[in-house]
Amino acid sequence: MLILSGPVKIDLIFADQPHERESPWVETAANLTAIDRHFWDWTLWLSGKSAVGKSEIVASELDKLFEHILAPLGVERRPSSVAEAVTAYRTARRRAEERFGCHVPRELETAVAPALPK
Repeated sequence: MLILSGPVKIDLIFADQPHERESPWVETAANLTAIDRHFWDWTLWLSGKSAVGKSEIVASELDKLFEHILAPLGVERRPSSVAEAVTAYRTARRRAEERFGCHVPRELETAVAPALPK
């Protein structure tokens, strides 16, 4: 995955290499920035699905987003929309930063957030 200014997202798909289901993140100070990148990538992709009315995919992906990123960060309730996921994530990320005494850069969020639903 590559996100350029705009934001413009480029996914490289290798059809001959199947994608294996990944385990939920386990938060640490060392991987909060990687979790952040994954979150903003996922929400950018998901907002595109939401914009064209693919509600079944959005619902399924919000379940996965909750399981893989939000719940491991301490979010207790599955979001019902991309906007709700963003709000929950920002709160959970801030708490994780406080817990671990670190800071996640906001450049990717700054690039992606304007393209997301409010």
